[in-house]
Amino acid sequence: MSVFVLARTVTYASLFIGLLLVFLPSRLLSSSGVTRPAVVGAAQVAGMLVAAIGAAVALWCVFAFALIGKGTPAPFDPPRRLVAAGPYRFVRNPMYLGAGVALFGAALFYQSPILAGYAAGFLLVCHVFVLAYEEPTLKRLFGSDYDEYRRRVHRWIPRRSGFWREG
Repeated sequence: MSVFVLARTVTYASLFIGLLLVFLPSRLLSSSGVTRPAVVGAAQVAGMLVAAIGAAVALWCVFAFALIGKGTPAPFDPPRRLVAAGPYRFVRNPMYLGAGVALFGAALFYQSPILAGYAAGFLLVCHVFVLAYEEPTLKRLFGSDYDEYRRRVHRWIPRRSGFWREG
């Protein structure tokens, strides 16, 4: 893998994460008067754990795009090869799921219904984007390989057998 692909991947992922998962949620929290909890209780610990799991999944996806796909998560600089390994062997859109889970973890940490609504809206927009742009584009770029992948792997919910499959 070239250093250039990795640099592009880190740059685009940082912009995506910075804008949609940090800046906008912090603006929502600030404008709704939500502040950091004074004490760290069970909800905050659970929120941190959920957010960390979501972030780890999203980052795993980012690096799968660079290492396996030889491209980035950005629609204008997509992977050159179909990525069907790593987290993509369980669901076709694990990056969006990971980001959504991270947002729900933050909502739990802050006990914020507004942030939970943002997370739900984020996933809804991702779903529409997947249907309207990503799936047709992947079909055009990868043809029958993508068709086979779609038959094996669900869009959002893993197949039960997917967790027990080797490779």
